[in-house]
Amino acid sequence: MGDRLKGKRAIVTGAGQGIGEAIARLFAIHGADVVIAERNATTGAAVANAIVAAGGRAKFVETDVTIAAQVERLAAAAGAVDILVNNAGANVFYEPLEMPVEAWKRCMDLDLEAAWTCARAILPGMLGRGAGSIVNIASAHSFQIIPHCFPYPVAKHALVGLTRALAIEYAARGVRVNAIAPGYIDTPIAEAYWATFADPAAERARAENIHPPKRIGRPEEVAHTALFLASDEAPFINAETIVIDGGRSALYHD
Repeated sequence: MGDRLKGKRAIVTGAGQGIGEAIARLFAIHGADVVIAERNATTGAAVANAIVAAGGRAKFVETDVTIAAQVERLAAAAGAVDILVNNAGANVFYEPLEMPVEAWKRCMDLDLEAAWTCARAILPGMLGRGAGSIVNIASAHSFQIIPHCFPYPVAKHALVGLTRALAIEYAARGVRVNAIAPGYIDTPIAEAYWATFADPAAERARAENIHPPKRIGRPEEVAHTALFLASDEAPFINAETIVIDGGRSALYHD
């Protein structure tokens, strides 16, 4: 067990699997008291129980982050929070004019609005104590547009804007707000995507080959960056977005 987050309490949304689970587990390893905010009661409770079984501190609060009343309940159950990781989200990919009307609202509610709803609930306590760190999980889609992925990049571009706006607003009051923009990460969401192809293994291999390291990222690699940003090791990093994509976004391709 480490002590980089000793004495701190963290909320991690969408922590029932993938990147959120990796962040929650790593935070607990480094001494944080972790609140698992997850809509899926089965996976959320399983992650919290696994952390406790390993000697960490965690509790599960069933939460749909798109519902303000549930976020308020989460904030009340969590108590004094030092760290908020807005990780909950979903890929919503369409060709713009083929997108169902309801898909726009679903994407904005979950991939953008929920981060603000959670921040709005937690920020007053952080500001009252004069300290806090918020880490928003954005995406490589925050900076680059891939056809037929609408409206996900619209929400993720806006999430970077939200990160920067809150970071500047509250920096002098002790609260830092940063973001992480993962690229292709090996998560259940990626597995489900590959499964839509006739040859899932071939599609995975294609994804690996378009990255300079010839592999895709691991959830733990995103978690370590979140740990750094959330810790006292990054006191002068604010309004920043760190891209984790193995160099894919820097690679020239036609």
